[in-house]
Amino acid sequence: MRTAEIGQRFLDFFESKGHAVVPSASLLYNDPTLLFVNAGMVPFKHYLMGVEPSPWKRATSIQKCVRTLDIEEVGKTTRHGTFFQMLGNFSFGDYFKHEAITWAWELVTTPQDRGGFGFDPADIWVTVLGPGFHPDYPEGDIEARRTWLEVGVPADHIQGRSLKDNYWHMGVPGPGGPCSEIYIDRGPEYGVEGGPEADEDRYLEIWNLVFETEDLSAVRAKDDFDIASPLRSLNIDTGAGLERIALLLQGVGNMYETDQVYPVIAKAAEMSGKRYGADHDDDVRMRVVADHVRSSLMLMTDGVTPGNEARGYVLRRLLRRVVRAMRLLGVDRPVLPELLPISRDLMADTYPDVLTQWDRVIGAATAEEETFRRTLTSGTTMLDDAVTRTRAAGSSTLSGQKAFQLHDTYGFPIDLTLEMAAEQGLDVDRAGFDALMAEQKERAKADARAKKGLTTSTEAYTELRAKGETPFLGYTDLSVPTSVTGIIADGRSVTSAPTGSVVEVVLAETPFYAEMGGQDSDTGVIRASGFDLDVLDVQRPVPGLVVHKVRLDGDLAVGDQVQADVDPANRFGACQAHTATHVIHAALRELVGPTATQAGSYNKPGYLRFDFSARQGLSDELRREIEERCNEAIHDDFEVTDTQMPLEQAKAMGAMAMFGEKYPPIVRMVELNGPWSRELCGGTHVPTTGRIGLLNLLGEQSIGSGTRRVEALVSTDAFHQMAAERALVNELTGILKVQPDQLTDRVTKLVADLKEADRRMAAVRSKELLGHVDPLVSSLAPAGSFDLIAGTVAGVSGADLRKLATEVRARVSERPAVIALIGGETAKPAIIVATTESARAKGARAGALLRAAVAPINGRGGGKDDMAQGAGSDLSGADAALKLVAAELSAQN
Repeated sequence: MRTAEIGQRFLDFFESKGHAVVPSASLLYNDPTLLFVNAGMVPFKHYLMGVEPSPWKRATSIQKCVRTLDIEEVGKTTRHGTFFQMLGNFSFGDYFKHEAITWAWELVTTPQDRGGFGFDPADIWVTVLGPGFHPDYPEGDIEARRTWLEVGVPADHIQGRSLKDNYWHMGVPGPGGPCSEIYIDRGPEYGVEGGPEADEDRYLEIWNLVFETEDLSAVRAKDDFDIASPLRSLNIDTGAGLERIALLLQGVGNMYETDQVYPVIAKAAEMSGKRYGADHDDDVRMRVVADHVRSSLMLMTDGVTPGNEARGYVLRRLLRRVVRAMRLLGVDRPVLPELLPISRDLMADTYPDVLTQWDRVIGAATAEEETFRRTLTSGTTMLDDAVTRTRAAGSSTLSGQKAFQLHDTYGFPIDLTLEMAAEQGLDVDRAGFDALMAEQKERAKADARAKKGLTTSTEAYTELRAKGETPFLGYTDLSVPTSVTGIIADGRSVTSAPTGSVVEVVLAETPFYAEMGGQDSDTGVIRASGFDLDVLDVQRPVPGLVVHKVRLDGDLAVGDQVQADVDPANRFGACQAHTATHVIHAALRELVGPTATQAGSYNKPGYLRFDFSARQGLSDELRREIEERCNEAIHDDFEVTDTQMPLEQAKAMGAMAMFGEKYPPIVRMVELNGPWSRELCGGTHVPTTGRIGLLNLLGEQSIGSGTRRVEALVSTDAFHQMAAERALVNELTGILKVQPDQLTDRVTKLVADLKEADRRMAAVRSKELLGHVDPLVSSLAPAGSFDLIAGTVAGVSGADLRKLATEVRARVSERPAVIALIGGETAKPAIIVATTESARAKGARAGALLRAAVAPINGRGGGKDDMAQGAGSDLSGADAALKLVAAELSAQN
């Protein structure tokens, strides 16, 4: 049975049991605690926690997941993979244990010709929470055990296990409860008898049924937590591993050999001329390729682009490990254009987006591979040099500092440093590297927290959100009488706060737009009794909750009546910029093509930036066209409308959705001139595009592989910029005595004249430089068994001194000669040491000679054996420095 069919059977089965089929959320799900979705329950987390009311009583899904903690283990074992799919059925205060267990048994054991998975009941084992592990279950989960017995599982196939195995929580305060796991016995060839307790390789877990019963107040470990209270509603949260079910139903040994993965291994084997199964190391590399190609495809389809931070770095690492693994298999040509289409065709049945996003995906992947091939060449050279220096120092461990430098400065991934160092017999100080990475990350986090001023814990926010969401009235009202329903100070929910403190205030309802969807937050005041509070920032730290950051000029308490007033001028400017962002997006898609999809945006009054997917930059002509098209749309005064509708209807109408955003079943679609621009958007807008006034496109640049950024000013800011540019043109035309239309020709001629003057001056300098050659050559004198040319050259420094040394060396190339020259100014002397080939053969090393000579000029420097260069701060020591070179050479005699 194909993997896609297994997934569809799961959805069909639970749909028949009254579950709403919920599409997979993006891997870039907007959860601040996660880099990627890593479990099937993530999109339902706020419903399970009670933070938001669930739109369904029952739901089922196939959720895309990525886990990267064990990335180094991928391929080495057949259990680790980065991308996987989790089947799940969920109940939000509806059915509970009896139904969850009964339906799971029904689906797993029903014959395949009747829509089930067809597992032999005799091969099924289950685990439940055993006795003595939980105070509320002194005899274990009796209800779960009893239900399994009722459906037909023999008593000796039901095993009670500890909290570590059969209790589930999220690792943080929130819902938890006992769980029951379903295992399939793969047979004696996979291990010993005795059920899951004896061998979890032979008895493979396929499904975990979680019975959420209690709210945890503190979590210290899997089996160490505090219980605050019973949950107000009992929930069901299950997760079944699609790949694990597939390997069992397809009769293969592991997930790499299933139908959605193995064809990539076969392609890698074909490209490399290797045979899968013939060599362990080659097998590991092929499994790495198969896993990472699929993971990269799915991440890029969901909008991730390769980069140096967070999600982009994970993707970059996956892609580069593919290229590296293929190189180790002997394939030096570009590989991603051949491998990715295989995975695309395998995943398209379940995820059609891999087809619609393909042009963007393959463009980004190809560009990244080209970049990495260059990085691999240069990085390998630098790593080899570091390895040589490490060995020369008598060490067998590459320093963490060097590994971090390779990663941070040159973009060389740590995993490649580890692999390549190991190939040369060296360890890497991984602890030192990790410490430096942790310092860098903490600096970045601290900076982000300082900029936003938000508490690092969501517990206080979750507590307030549980009391109800904050209605946003700002689409129609900019001034709202309301009340204070919550105050957060120093990360804690408090009932009051004194004058002078900076706090976050929650209101019963608000007209203030919280920063979201690229739009900056509103400004304004909250008027309390006897004083006004300037609103410094507005955020949504958890879905449904709006917090207003203010500095108190008086005492404030929960329950106080206040007036919330948005600054109307600031709001109108924000509306202009946000609508202009939609205009730019539509113009890019019209003129660049449908692959120019949004990758991020930010807008505030007067300014916007827009990031989009693109393989190459915009030409000057195309930039002018885009700016012109935007201003045409503004001039045409398109009506801007918003409509509430079901999500699927909006998508069917072509509405653009932002990757990673969570959209409710009913969405807001913003349209400009009907079909010209349709986007899912919660932001605020002007009523017609004409109210934007003017758009001035400032520039365009790359911000990462496959991602470009345009910036623009709007309204009066755009006018002021153009007025400033016009004033500059007027000033230049006055200085150069030309008309504006002659300015380009005149400046071009001036630049050409300057280049010609520079060329002539360079020729004069070169002639003067060559004038020093003969006198220097004639000064050649013996120094031990070497010939030494040493001298001070007034007025010559830097690059010219290097050219002079090179020319002199060429004139004495047949001799064992060393050239030592000092030039430059009194306070900034420069020194060059060069050696001929025959001098090097006799042991002369330019770098060593220079390091021995720089002390008299208070300098430093270095270089290779053929040429070394340095600088100092005291020209008076020049003669002494040259004498040291002569002495060093004589000592080598």
